[in-house]
Amino acid sequence: MAPQSSSLHHSGLVPGWLDRRLFPFESHWLQLAGHTIHYLDEGHGPTLLLLHGNLTWSFLYRHLVPKLAPHFRCIALDYPGFGLSTAGPGYGFTPREHSQVVEQVVEHLGLCDLRVMVQDWGGPIGLGFAGRRPDLIHSLIIGNTFAWPAQGGMVAFSKLFGSSLSRWLNRHYNLIARLLIPAGMNRQLTEAELAAYLGPFATPASRLPTWILPKEITHSHAYLAEVEAGLAKLREKPALLIWGEADGAFREPDRRRLQQHLPAHQVLLLPQVKHFIQENAPQEISTAILAHERRTAIPVA
Repeated sequence: MAPQSSSLHHSGLVPGWLDRRLFPFESHWLQLAGHTIHYLDEGHGPTLLLLHGNLTWSFLYRHLVPKLAPHFRCIALDYPGFGLSTAGPGYGFTPREHSQVVEQVVEHLGLCDLRVMVQDWGGPIGLGFAGRRPDLIHSLIIGNTFAWPAQGGMVAFSKLFGSSLSRWLNRHYNLIARLLIPAGMNRQLTEAELAAYLGPFATPASRLPTWILPKEITHSHAYLAEVEAGLAKLREKPALLIWGEADGAFREPDRRRLQQHLPAHQVLLLPQVKHFIQENAPQEISTAILAHERRTAIPVA
């Protein structure tokens, strides 16, 4: 059966934990390979594909979309098992699968000449897609992330949060989201904001995807090696690295490694900004993206 998409405000598809005043966008759903994929499609202009990481969903981009929609067609999707998307039978919630879903959504929507923004696990997911389909990529906007097999502290993080004990604690107490979402913020979230981040993981079964991605830091070695190899096909793409310098997960060596892979880069450093840069510095990020577009857009004759 061919994929189908719809634009809906159906109350049954909008959960009670989501305050629409915080997320006042029209929701779109795409039926794809057994999944129900939720995405935003706001604005007009060159397409800006906004990809989230673990624990988050398109809600992460709610501050950026209103600022950028006058200049871009902003598309922000939720991976199966995250946000308002649901996974079909047999889905494993691995980064390779998420990356394949991104590619399928892009193909179904007929997107090209993409500006792709990634952060956290969105890096390996989105850069994996970009390396497979460099013909669809105009430029890259890269927040705190990685794009290679794990080493050092990332291995230790994976062993801790991807352990069987962590799985049990996460299943029963939503441990990973409750710990790491506040830790990555520069301010205390409001009750409604926190509800929007924790809501997708309200049941024990729904929390599995948030445990799988930490585990996959080490278990997806082959896929992550493919992602790094694919960066060679992106070397000539303009890249904007926006880096929160107070992030406890991805630090200066990760940024410099990305800079080596992507020599056509510019860098915006965000002092004191923690992991979830989209929440912590939306004005600075929006301004930088617009300036980067002015520098890299090809004038139409």
